[in-house]
Amino acid sequence: MPGLTIGDTIPNLALETTHGKIRIHEFVGDGYAIVFSHPGDFTPVCTTELGKMAAYAAEFEKRGVKLLGLSCDSVESHKEWIKDIEAYTPGCHVTYPIAADPKGEVIKELNMVDPDEKDSKGKALPSRALHIVGPDKRVKASFLYPASTGRNMDEVLRVVDSVQKAAKHKVATPANWKPGEPVVIGPSVTDEEAKKMFPNGWETADLPSKKGYLRFTNV
Repeated sequence: MPGLTIGDTIPNLALETTHGKIRIHEFVGDGYAIVFSHPGDFTPVCTTELGKMAAYAAEFEKRGVKLLGLSCDSVESHKEWIKDIEAYTPGCHVTYPIAADPKGEVIKELNMVDPDEKDSKGKALPSRALHIVGPDKRVKASFLYPASTGRNMDEVLRVVDSVQKAAKHKVATPANWKPGEPVVIGPSVTDEEAKKMFPNGWETADLPSKKGYLRFTNV
């Protein structure tokens, strides 16, 4: 199984979805995309997850992020399941496409195969995986959860904000960072470069090593 991970170019696969045929690279376009798999249609945790993803769709759209779901069920199954998803999460509308992978080939290409879960015929099922893909079609971040653990969409959104801020400003985000809080200047940026890049200045943490590497700024 290919080990698609951070920094890799996502394969430009052709997919059958609830919105018709798409190719991943064309779908991503010049923005960002979140490609996420779920173990199966009409299952409890997945129903809550896809509803939450739909509820957050407007926030992702503000950031130029498209959503693409995926499981090994058929397009027809997806369309029927969407009725349950929208009923469970009132006010949500599943406006993003959900891709079908009945042969289990796409999940292998995208490194989304659960190592343990199998269907009644012994075929591998998708893991609860998620890739954040950038405009260059490369994976910027990945999440991998067990089937028993639903994802936290606030965290997915926070990581999107972090990835986009890092790409724009040559900064990194510290532990537990939230939008609006100070970020750190990357270690590859010298103080001289930082003066030009961050005219409002920065604060350097006073650490025992006195190396001055932990520099906080606001952008």
